[in-house]
Amino acid sequence: MSSNTSQPSQISSETSKFIFVETRGDLFNDAPADSSLAHCVSADFKMSKGIAKIFKKMYGTRGLFDQHKKVGQVATLPDNNRYIFYIITKKIYSQKPTKEDFESAINDLRKVCEEKNVKLLCLPRIGTGLDKLPLEYVHRTIRQVFDGHEMKMIMFYL
Repeated sequence: MSSNTSQPSQISSETSKFIFVETRGDLFNDAPADSSLAHCVSADFKMSKGIAKIFKKMYGTRGLFDQHKKVGQVATLPDNNRYIFYIITKKIYSQKPTKEDFESAINDLRKVCEEKNVKLLCLPRIGTGLDKLPLEYVHRTIRQVFDGHEMKMIMFYL
């Protein structure tokens, strides 16, 4: 991470090997080059606003529709020695995700991270921007779902 980031807040428990860090920084400039990336999208993969628009420009959508993923699941694109995860939290871009759909998608993200042996995952403040979920709820859900999984997750915010 670059030197312009603030002191990260680390959240973990003694029984968990999961480390969750939230830090100020630019996901695309400050995330380690070998880290996998994730962000929330709609099942239509519109990605026309917010950070999703940047993901679309950088990584495209080729192969996403072919995976036939639904709300509550995660689509995956390989990117050299890492993965780009598309966390599907709603059916169409103009909707807001329900907490149930968000939780299902985060559970699937853990499953996919385990299957692909992802040990470092970087993401923006998912669910809180255009989707309007409370930050505390997002943090709590991530910690509960990933508790016990040996990995580090870094959440970036500007």
